[in-house]
Amino acid sequence: MGRDKARRLTGSRHFRQRMVLATLTSTPIAIEDIRAGDAGLRAHEVSLLRLIDKISDHHSFELNETGTKLRYKPGVIVGGRDLEHDCGVHRGIGYFLEPLILLGLFSRSPISIRLKGITNDTKDPSVDTFRMVTLHMLKHFGVPLEGLELKIENRGAPPLGGGEVHLRVPNINSTLTAANWIDEGMVKRIRGVTFSTRVSPQIENRILYAARGIFNKFIPDVHIFTDHRSGSSGGRSAGYGVSVVAETTTGCLISADATVSYPNIDEMSKESEKPELMSPEDLGEQVAKMLLDEVAQGGVVDSTHQGLLFILCALCPPDVSRVRVGQLTPHAIETLRNIRDFLDVKFIIKPDPNSNTVTLKCVGAGVKNLARKIS
Repeated sequence: MGRDKARRLTGSRHFRQRMVLATLTSTPIAIEDIRAGDAGLRAHEVSLLRLIDKISDHHSFELNETGTKLRYKPGVIVGGRDLEHDCGVHRGIGYFLEPLILLGLFSRSPISIRLKGITNDTKDPSVDTFRMVTLHMLKHFGVPLEGLELKIENRGAPPLGGGEVHLRVPNINSTLTAANWIDEGMVKRIRGVTFSTRVSPQIENRILYAARGIFNKFIPDVHIFTDHRSGSSGGRSAGYGVSVVAETTTGCLISADATVSYPNIDEMSKESEKPELMSPEDLGEQVAKMLLDEVAQGGVVDSTHQGLLFILCALCPPDVSRVRVGQLTPHAIETLRNIRDFLDVKFIIKPDPNSNTVTLKCVGAGVKNLARKIS
């Protein structure tokens, strides 16, 4: 495809999503003015390009010296086994997992990759949330759960990381299946896991007692497991956190997570002295309230998964998908715009004033796994 055919985009917003949608639709893109006055692409965005490079073939990247202009011509997603990628310490591994899951479904062969970096931080969903919630979302779109696995080998908190996870994603035969997913049901149980690295294991008990103190007012079936790591499996920095999931009678999973650690590399220079960390009790209460807020909003997924849900609906065959979510987040609204631009799929959005939820309908773009046929 000629240079003039590339879709022209500006700015650094939703860089990750643009790269994923361009790859899935084989759309060449040219992005300009990427933080023009501020050093261009960030380290984690360059790392994402390297990751796409590892799982693709017959593609090309052109990046100017200042990192403010990028040309990308997508190739074939080949996948592969025994891959490794260092995600760095500027963003969590969660930043890289969502693109890997989407691209892996449409790859020539299943992906098996080891990712190193920060497993739990404050910016990105934790690896626990991906393991307990995100992977299970895919079964609603016809993806078998066999072969879909996320194993947490080592934990790693900011600022130095040191965590390691192993991800396996199967590739689909042809297309996803359209979803009719609008009944969120009632919460029947709450599960979760606390983690601590290089701190006293007693901290985890304090977190879960505080969280259970709030949950048990509403529901008796609450189990929060502990995962204390020391030595090499605890990474290189001290930290602790918790991920909780509410499971409903219709099989929906609503999640919330939070992590307490020292600031990461980007924020460290701004704050000369180490800040005071939130107490385990406050963290437990905060996460419990976050989960209750997510449940109160309604919808079949929590607010952090809205964008991924819409992309999966848009990738489905030309059949009607219906989903119900709580209040749309700014990220979800921007996702709908990107889906319109790349996949030419428009959603019909119908608010329900009685439950304060939103029902979205779309006819999928019918994206097929052509890479598998080529092989």
